[in-house]
Amino acid sequence: MSRQATVQRNTNETKINVSVNLDGTGQATLNSGMPFLDHMLDQIARHGLIDLDIHCDGDTHIDDHHSAEDVGITLGMAVAQAVGDKKGLTRYGHSYVPLDEALSRVVIDFSGRPGLELNCEFTRGRIGSFDVDLFGEFFQGFVNHALVTLHIDNLKGKNSHHQAETIFKAFGRALRMALSVDERMGDVIPSTKGSL
Repeated sequence: MSRQATVQRNTNETKINVSVNLDGTGQATLNSGMPFLDHMLDQIARHGLIDLDIHCDGDTHIDDHHSAEDVGITLGMAVAQAVGDKKGLTRYGHSYVPLDEALSRVVIDFSGRPGLELNCEFTRGRIGSFDVDLFGEFFQGFVNHALVTLHIDNLKGKNSHHQAETIFKAFGRALRMALSVDERMGDVIPSTKGSL
């Protein structure tokens, strides 16, 4: 069964095209208009073994806010579409990832209920030209449209680049675990309710 999806989302602020292959090899073609976010999206692809193709034409002449949020929304929509009915899905995923002095933990549940708990006190307000507040907008957009519960905790870190990179690497690895197919589940939906 193919677990791929392509979603186009156009507003007055952004025009976005996202393609995902959940059973990929970690290949990525990225042009969000935000170089540091592209670097982070590449971590999702490589560590999640998800093929990503993301293109965004946004109003970055004003601010990166709309583009960061809308890339998260569109990626969430594409992941939800590619996941399908969730039969046989592992459903839960978690990962701890260090990078030098930084350490982050990410836990995800393809619960059908959007929820985000993001705990990270970045040591700087910007990484390059990217405003670190926009990570929250990206992840909120993602959870609202992928319909997942997501807990992100940066446990240690002094370098904001390292803090962000551990978060995105851990997110990729947690996605990889949650999205894996559990052959013992067969075509059963992983919930006592019978639906997610």
